Amino acid sequence: MRDFYNKALIGLLSLLLASCLVGYLCFERTFLRVVLSPANAGDLPWHSELNNDVEQGGASSIKLEDDKFSLAFEFQLSHQAHYPSVSASMVFQDAAGKPALIDLSRYDHLSFSAKCLPANTLSFFLLTFEDKVSVANNALTYRGPTSFFSCNENWSPVDIDLTRLETPQWWLDMFKLQLSARDYKIDKVARLSFASSFQSPFDINSKVQLQEVVLTGRDWLYMYGFGGFLLVVWGGYAFWFFRQHTQAVISELRNKMQRDRPLVAYQQLTVEPHRDKDKSAILHFMATGYSNAELNLEGMAASTGVSRTRINDILKAELGFTFTGYLNKLRLTEAARLLAEKEDANIAEIAYSVGYKNVSYFNKLFKEEYNCTPKTFKSLCDRAPDIEE
Repeated sequence: MRDFYNKALIGLLSLLLASCLVGYLCFERTFLRVVLSPANAGDLPWHSELNNDVEQGGASSIKLEDDKFSLAFEFQLSHQAHYPSVSASMVFQDAAGKPALIDLSRYDHLSFSAKCLPANTLSFFLLTFEDKVSVANNALTYRGPTSFFSCNENWSPVDIDLTRLETPQWWLDMFKLQLSARDYKIDKVARLSFASSFQSPFDINSKVQLQEVVLTGRDWLYMYGFGGFLLVVWGGYAFWFFRQHTQAVISELRNKMQRDRPLVAYQQLTVEPHRDKDKSAILHFMATGYSNAELNLEGMAASTGVSRTRINDILKAELGFTFTGYLNKLRLTEAARLLAEKEDANIAEIAYSVGYKNVSYFNKLFKEEYNCTPKTFKSLCDRAPDIEE
């Protein structure tokens, strides 16, 4: 059994290590995180682009201060345009540096730190390609789901839920879409934009700095896969453990029966007679009378003519047992043989046949000797051929 438990322990530790490693890898891939700022720190390359309302007849201005370590810009809004606006955008690009549509469907939040001077309320929107509506390279035709955030002269964290943005009504009106058509997809995103709002201050210089811009999301497929991995691997280990444990128990029981074979009652009579007459008489008497439920030390002493003390001394010196211990050994060894060899063995009948009047007491002694009940022992012996195949 020691070899089995050593193997089981090694297997357990190996599976724990493998589970931790696979779990870590799946966890890393489940909880997604892409850094957009500082620029080129993540896997989504982009370049900055500034826009104002000059083309709509306005006079608002915007100037880029930094797009490497943060996204910082300065602007001044003018009332001249009907809808005054400025924006600073992160325009996604491919490996060749050309504008590209990026699948952000695995991400559900955009977080960053913001600082504004003076205090400001800004808008965030993304431009996503809308099938049957959008025209390539025409930003106005792209859907622009929007959210708002506030900032002041102190750094403050901002978290935007990308799944809860609102499509502007003017865009729906422009393309004659129903107001209920507010669902959007972010699997073809052209840019992320930070822009002024109707609550931004006018006719003064406003400064905005955004840093640590990060996309986060969750892809539960990896965790589902990890759950499947655990189910298969640990289920397989459990199956192997119980199967191998059963084999080990059966092997241990067989070895024990083999070691106890010289004590088996039906073989005891063929053992070469002992030179010592008392020894031979004692062993012969017990080998032939062990099944007598009334057998005791006094009766044996009277039948063999050997004193009780001499009987115990001989058994202790010869076999290492007292009279009671050796008698139980004979009975239990014979009971184990009968359980193993008789397919239709009845536990109560076997208990009586080897000299026990009380089946519960027999079960107790048998479990102490073989570490399992007679019923379990019988079941293991019956299963042994199937397990070994």
